[in-house]
Amino acid sequence: MTISRRSLRVTLLLVLTLTNPSAAQRQRLSMDPAWRFALGDHQGAEAPAFDDARWRRLDLPHDWSIEGTPNRDAPGGGRIGYFPAGIGWYRKAFRLPAGTRGREAWLEFDGVYMNSDVWINGFRLGKRPYGFISFAYDITKHVVPGVNVIAVRVDNSLQPNSRWYTGSGIYRHVWLALVDPLHVGHWGVYVTTPRVDSGSADVVVRTQVENDQTVARQGIIRSVVRDGAGRDVARAETSFSLPPGQRAALEQHLPVLSPRLWSVETPNLYVLRSEVLVGGRTTDATTTPFGIRTIAYDKDRGFLLNGRRLKMKGVNLHHDGGAVGAAVPERIWERRLALLKAMGANAIRTSHNPPAPEFLDLCDRLGFLV
Repeated sequence: MTISRRSLRVTLLLVLTLTNPSAAQRQRLSMDPAWRFALGDHQGAEAPAFDDARWRRLDLPHDWSIEGTPNRDAPGGGRIGYFPAGIGWYRKAFRLPAGTRGREAWLEFDGVYMNSDVWINGFRLGKRPYGFISFAYDITKHVVPGVNVIAVRVDNSLQPNSRWYTGSGIYRHVWLALVDPLHVGHWGVYVTTPRVDSGSADVVVRTQVENDQTVARQGIIRSVVRDGAGRDVARAETSFSLPPGQRAALEQHLPVLSPRLWSVETPNLYVLRSEVLVGGRTTDATTTPFGIRTIAYDKDRGFLLNGRRLKMKGVNLHHDGGAVGAAVPERIWERRLALLKAMGANAIRTSHNPPAPEFLDLCDRLGFLV
């Protein structure tokens, strides 16, 4: 059979169309590649038309302190390894993916140290003084169909401000989430397991559903628990009706029979899939990994995990990766945790601030108490 170039182009176009996520499905896209960076303060750098052509090109995560030369006269002193701090700017130009008309856009930062000011297309989204917590901005009203420009000013100049190495800059991942106006809220799923025994577990799911449209919406929140093999082991559906601009927290109880418990020896994990459905069509979906276990403290027996006494054998871990600074590749955390596991550790004290999200995910998967 002969295939012309034109028919091949049409076929490829159809394949791309069919394999792209539905316009109603949630997308979470990495914003790490292709930023511009410059040390120092730059007047007017928040403006979209600002000329950053001579700025350095780099990918995130990025820690500019570890790139500098240690100096005994550094304002932060020995507490931060005598490394430089100061002020830096980041800029990124991007276009929204095709098929995103009518969807909301959230810009998510896993961590910026510190005093970050963020702009989108010249509009100031806000300031985040603290340098270790994740945060997000709703940029729906400020993005345009063409080129969009993010600008971030990071100010770590007020030294000393820590008694341990902090790093400087956008040292964790950045994401762009695209969602339907009727959706599960940002960080809107909360899973607990208040009752667990060998026969069954009660998985309690609290889901915040938000309707950001101008009309009332009705739908169903569907929660499905899947085991490590991908099999559905529990399911619940709850109807809701939301006026325009309103949100609701829905609670569901999902019994899981013969649960495989999470422990430091066997860190079994389940995945909760949360879906918002309208007329049988999924408008939003998100997943949440979790473990089924019980914890308790007893005045005579100490700490109990799944009813059994467990001695915590822990270490302190700061957020940095030693010679690589604060922008730590996940593979380094994997290696570190594997070495700690091999030496008998089962607990981590994250001294002294919230760690990166991927660090917590690794601890869940490898069997560490945090």
